[in-house]
Amino acid sequence: MKELALHILDIAQNSIRAGAVEIRISISESSADDLLTIVISDDGKGMDQETLQKAADPFFTSRTTRRVGLGLPLLSMNASRSGGELKIISSPGVGTVVTASFRQSHIDRPPLGDVGGTVSFLITANPSINITYQYSSDGRSWGVTTQEIREVLGATSITDLKVVKYLREMISENTEELINTPGGHDKY
Repeated sequence: MKELALHILDIAQNSIRAGAVEIRISISESSADDLLTIVISDDGKGMDQETLQKAADPFFTSRTTRRVGLGLPLLSMNASRSGGELKIISSPGVGTVVTASFRQSHIDRPPLGDVGGTVSFLITANPSINITYQYSSDGRSWGVTTQEIREVLGATSITDLKVVKYLREMISENTEELINTPGGHDKY
């Protein structure tokens, strides 16, 4: 995958397939540590130790519609190639936490990509799931949740096309503002 936003989408879709009703997406960057970290956590069905050990194998998938599971292995490869790593913590009945770290300045780190489009899509396509998005950069942060959006707009309007466009713009603008202020690094 050429953008980190596509990895976020893939992992969040895994969470949805695992029955999650709460998904948290956190992106943080630290200039001092030269680090970009993405954490996606859920309260889905989780994985036992055997499945967890196989999760990074590209020839393993729990899905019956395909024979390979490339999402986690590709994320692991991109993290490793850019001086970072992938960690997965999971427990059956509790959920899963996927943490990917990248050297912010590494030449092989994929760009962040269209996080606004990814998060707004996840929120509007899954209105019954509470999705929390948080972006932090050198002590500054911004975030939004499905619950906040429902409170402001009402539950039925969350899938309205105007709301989808507004969410994408709002998420993109706020994330980009943090990125482009002193200490921010990435570009869309």
